[in-house]
Amino acid sequence: MTEQPGTTAGTGHDEAIHDAVDEARHEIVRVGTSLFARGYVHASAGNISAKAGDHHLITPTDAALGFLEPGRLALVDARGEQIAGDRASKTLTLHRRICSADPTARFVIHTHSTHLVALTLAGVWSQADVLPPLTPYYVMKVGHVPLIPYHRPGDPRVADLVTARIAAHAASRTPLKAVLLDRLGPVVWGPDAATALAVLEELEETARLWLLTHRRPEPLPSHALDELRSTFDAAW
Repeated sequence: MTEQPGTTAGTGHDEAIHDAVDEARHEIVRVGTSLFARGYVHASAGNISAKAGDHHLITPTDAALGFLEPGRLALVDARGEQIAGDRASKTLTLHRRICSADPTARFVIHTHSTHLVALTLAGVWSQADVLPPLTPYYVMKVGHVPLIPYHRPGDPRVADLVTARIAAHAASRTPLKAVLLDRLGPVVWGPDAATALAVLEELEETARLWLLTHRRPEPLPSHALDELRSTFDAAW
């Protein structure tokens, strides 16, 4: 690439990182405000991160997602060392490992959404699929969601369990977009904020439906799932 007069390759790279970080700051704050306003998060529960070039930006530990300040978000470099902002969330390792395991993952959201945490307390459909394929949009927009056994918040062993699940599903061509942490809630991811939000919203609403109907409805039949695969390339 031809350098512009008066610039260096390093300067251009630094400017690109700066722009990506600045955009990520605003997206994280926007998403946090939206989640809080709609009751998906409460108090200081949950965290949000975005990949910006080879850096990561993540909400600080114990931050209230509805009242984030852009300049206080934690900025972490490619080596995982924090270089700006308040102390990073204790789930930083999990967020970074998800983005490494899934090259399409650039925005990660973890909430303690009420109905999904309640689902882990009441009993999930199965360890491999916390919810049955109840609706076509759940199948198309969310897909398989495994349960990750309980570990304390921030336990680095969770990252090993989640990335192993990501790898297994990638091998079976049913890529994951989310997992459910027992008693702690969902972790969802996507290439951008809008995609990750859509997964979270569909996942939480399906859990709500499942619990409201006392877990009685039958899953979609196999022929319906086949139709969703063939028509919409659903990964189920």
